[in-house]
Amino acid sequence: MQKTTQKRTLKTRARLIEASENLITTGGYEALRVEDVVQAAGVAKGTFFAHFRDKDALMEILIGAKLDRFLDSAEARTPPRTVSEIIAALEPVHRFMTSERYVFDLLIRYSGATAVAEIGPIAHFFERYFRLVTMWLEAADVRKDVTPELLAEGVQAFAIQAMSLRFCALHAATTFSDRLETYLDAWLTPPTG
Repeated sequence: MQKTTQKRTLKTRARLIEASENLITTGGYEALRVEDVVQAAGVAKGTFFAHFRDKDALMEILIGAKLDRFLDSAEARTPPRTVSEIIAALEPVHRFMTSERYVFDLLIRYSGATAVAEIGPIAHFFERYFRLVTMWLEAADVRKDVTPELLAEGVQAFAIQAMSLRFCALHAATTFSDRLETYLDAWLTPPTG
Protein backbone atom coordinates (compact mmCIF):
# COMPACT_ATOMS: atom_id res chain seq x y z
CA MET A 1 0.00 0.00 0.00
CA GLN A 2 2.78 2.42 0.91
CA LYS A 3 4.59 1.85 -2.42
CA THR A 4 1.37 2.59 -4.32
CA THR A 5 0.97 5.83 -2.36
CA GLN A 6 4.61 6.77 -3.02
CA LYS A 7 4.21 6.10 -6.76
CA ARG A 8 1.06 8.20 -6.90
CA THR A 9 2.76 11.00 -4.95
CA LEU A 10 5.76 10.96 -7.31
CA LYS A 11 3.49 10.95 -10.37
CA THR A 12 1.49 13.89 -9.02
CA ARG A 13 4.68 15.84 -8.28
CA ALA A 14 5.96 15.06 -11.79
CA ARG A 15 2.65 16.30 -13.28
CA LEU A 16 2.92 19.55 -11.32
CA ILE A 17 6.50 20.07 -12.49
CA GLU A 18 5.67 19.24 -16.10
CA ALA A 19 2.64 21.54 -16.08
CA SER A 20 4.81 24.31 -14.63
CA GLU A 21 7.51 23.83 -17.25
CA ASN A 22 4.92 24.00 -20.03
CA LEU A 23 3.39 27.17 -18.61
CA ILE A 24 6.82 28.79 -18.19
CA THR A 25 7.61 28.09 -21.84
CA THR A 26 4.73 30.30 -22.90
CA GLY A 27 4.57 32.90 -20.12
CA GLY A 28 7.88 33.00 -18.29
CA TYR A 29 8.75 32.38 -14.66
CA GLU A 30 7.34 35.49 -13.03
CA ALA A 31 3.96 35.14 -14.74
CA LEU A 32 3.47 31.58 -13.46
CA ARG A 33 0.56 31.33 -11.05
CA VAL A 34 -0.21 28.42 -8.73
CA GLU A 35 -3.83 28.48 -9.96
CA ASP A 36 -2.66 27.88 -13.54
CA VAL A 37 -0.33 25.06 -12.48
CA VAL A 38 -3.01 23.13 -10.60
CA GLN A 39 -5.48 23.60 -13.44
CA ALA A 40 -2.96 22.38 -16.03
CA ALA A 41 -1.96 19.43 -13.82
CA GLY A 42 -5.56 18.55 -13.04
CA VAL A 43 -5.12 18.61 -9.25
CA ALA A 44 -6.53 20.60 -6.34
CA LYS A 45 -4.71 23.64 -5.00
CA GLY A 46 -4.13 21.85 -1.69
CA THR A 47 -2.28 19.14 -3.60
CA PHE A 48 0.16 21.74 -4.89
CA PHE A 49 0.88 22.90 -1.34
CA ALA A 50 1.32 19.32 -0.18
CA HIS A 51 4.29 19.15 -2.58
CA PHE A 52 5.66 22.71 -2.51
CA ARG A 53 5.70 25.29 0.28
CA ASP A 54 4.90 28.05 -2.24
CA LYS A 55 5.56 29.14 -5.82
CA ASP A 56 9.16 30.06 -5.01
CA ALA A 57 9.87 26.57 -3.66
CA LEU A 58 8.70 25.11 -6.97
CA MET A 59 10.73 27.70 -8.87
CA GLU A 60 13.85 26.81 -6.90
CA ILE A 61 13.56 23.24 -8.15
CA LEU A 62 12.84 24.23 -11.77
CA ILE A 63 15.49 26.94 -11.96
CA GLY A 64 18.07 24.79 -10.16
CA ALA A 65 17.52 21.94 -12.62
CA LYS A 66 17.86 24.26 -15.61
CA LEU A 67 21.07 25.77 -14.25
CA ASP A 68 22.48 22.28 -13.67
CA ARG A 69 21.82 21.43 -17.32
CA PHE A 70 23.75 24.54 -18.36
CA LEU A 71 26.67 23.53 -16.14
CA ASP A 72 26.54 19.97 -17.52
CA SER A 73 26.97 21.46 -20.98
CA ALA A 74 29.81 23.75 -19.86
CA GLU A 75 31.61 20.84 -18.20
CA ALA A 76 31.34 18.74 -21.36
CA ARG A 77 33.27 21.30 -23.42
CA THR A 78 36.98 21.89 -23.66
CA PRO A 79 38.00 23.90 -20.57
CA PRO A 80 38.43 27.61 -21.35
CA ARG A 81 41.92 29.09 -20.99
CA THR A 82 41.41 32.84 -21.38
CA VAL A 83 39.11 35.44 -19.87
CA SER A 84 37.13 35.67 -23.12
CA GLU A 85 36.76 31.88 -23.28
CA ILE A 86 35.64 31.71 -19.63
CA ILE A 87 32.99 34.37 -20.28
CA ALA A 88 31.84 32.52 -23.42
CA ALA A 89 31.69 29.18 -21.57
CA LEU A 90 29.52 30.71 -18.84
CA GLU A 91 27.39 32.81 -21.20
CA PRO A 92 24.39 30.41 -21.35
CA VAL A 93 24.35 30.22 -17.52
CA HIS A 94 24.58 33.99 -17.14
CA ARG A 95 22.01 34.63 -19.88
CA PHE A 96 19.49 32.44 -18.08
CA MET A 97 20.32 33.98 -14.69
CA THR A 98 19.43 37.41 -16.09
CA SER A 99 16.56 36.29 -18.32
CA GLU A 100 13.98 37.74 -15.91
CA ARG A 101 14.26 39.96 -12.86
CA TYR A 102 12.21 37.36 -10.94
CA VAL A 103 14.74 34.62 -11.80
CA PHE A 104 17.69 36.76 -10.70
CA ASP A 105 15.97 37.81 -7.46
CA LEU A 106 15.08 34.20 -6.63
CA LEU A 107 18.65 33.10 -7.33
CA ILE A 108 20.02 35.65 -4.90
CA ARG A 109 17.48 34.74 -2.20
CA TYR A 110 18.17 31.01 -2.50
CA SER A 111 21.92 31.24 -3.19
CA GLY A 112 22.92 30.13 0.27
CA ALA A 113 24.40 33.56 0.92
CA THR A 114 21.45 34.39 3.13
CA ALA A 115 20.72 32.49 6.31
CA VAL A 116 18.33 29.87 5.00
CA ALA A 117 17.71 26.79 7.06
CA GLU A 118 17.63 24.43 4.10
CA ILE A 119 20.27 24.21 1.40
CA GLY A 120 18.52 23.55 -1.89
CA PRO A 121 19.22 23.20 -5.61
CA ILE A 122 20.15 26.84 -6.19
CA ALA A 123 22.70 26.93 -3.36
CA HIS A 124 24.14 23.69 -4.73
CA PHE A 125 24.31 25.28 -8.19
CA PHE A 126 26.37 28.18 -6.84
CA GLU A 127 28.76 25.75 -5.19
CA ARG A 128 29.03 23.73 -8.40
CA TYR A 129 29.62 26.92 -10.45
CA PHE A 130 32.43 27.85 -8.03
CA ARG A 131 34.04 24.39 -8.27
CA LEU A 132 33.84 24.35 -12.08
CA VAL A 133 35.40 27.81 -12.42
CA THR A 134 38.09 26.84 -9.89
CA MET A 135 38.96 23.79 -12.00
CA TRP A 136 39.13 25.91 -15.16
CA LEU A 137 41.33 28.52 -13.51
CA GLU A 138 43.86 25.93 -12.35
CA ALA A 139 44.88 25.40 -15.99
CA ALA A 140 43.87 28.75 -17.52
CA ASP A 141 46.18 31.53 -18.67
CA VAL A 142 45.44 33.70 -15.64
CA ARG A 143 47.35 35.11 -12.72
CA LYS A 144 49.00 32.53 -10.47
CA ASP A 145 49.84 34.77 -7.51
CA VAL A 146 46.39 34.07 -6.04
CA THR A 147 44.78 30.67 -5.43
CA PRO A 148 42.31 29.38 -8.03
CA GLU A 149 39.67 29.24 -5.28
CA LEU A 150 40.02 32.94 -4.50
CA LEU A 151 40.01 33.75 -8.21
CA ALA A 152 36.83 31.69 -8.66
CA GLU A 153 35.15 33.51 -5.77
CA GLY A 154 36.00 36.75 -7.53
CA VAL A 155 34.62 35.51 -10.86
CA GLN A 156 31.36 34.57 -9.17
CA ALA A 157 31.17 37.85 -7.25
CA PHE A 158 31.91 39.95 -10.33
CA ALA A 159 29.32 38.00 -12.33
CA ILE A 160 26.67 38.69 -9.67
CA GLN A 161 27.70 42.37 -9.56
CA ALA A 162 27.47 42.66 -13.36
CA MET A 163 24.06 40.95 -13.28
CA SER A 164 22.83 43.32 -10.57
CA LEU A 165 23.90 46.33 -12.59
CA ARG A 166 22.12 44.93 -15.65
CA PHE A 167 18.85 45.57 -13.82
CA CYS A 168 19.88 49.07 -12.74
CA ALA A 169 18.65 51.93 -14.94
CA LEU A 170 21.71 54.01 -14.08
CA HIS A 171 24.04 51.41 -15.59
CA ALA A 172 22.05 50.26 -18.62
CA ALA A 173 24.50 51.75 -21.15
CA THR A 174 27.05 48.97 -20.58
CA THR A 175 26.12 45.40 -21.46
CA PHE A 176 26.49 42.58 -18.97
CA SER A 177 29.19 40.89 -21.09
CA ASP A 178 31.22 44.08 -21.53
CA ARG A 179 31.05 44.85 -17.81
CA LEU A 180 31.98 41.29 -16.85
CA GLU A 181 34.89 41.27 -19.28
CA THR A 182 36.20 44.52 -17.79
CA TYR A 183 35.97 43.09 -14.27
CA LEU A 184 37.50 39.73 -15.15
CA ASP A 185 40.31 41.21 -17.24
CA ALA A 186 41.29 43.30 -14.21
CA TRP A 187 40.86 40.39 -11.77
CA LEU A 188 42.41 37.51 -13.73
CA THR A 189 45.13 39.08 -15.84
CA PRO A 190 48.60 38.24 -14.54
CA PRO A 191 50.43 41.21 -13.03
CA THR A 192 53.17 42.64 -15.22
CA GLY A 193 56.68 43.59 -14.28
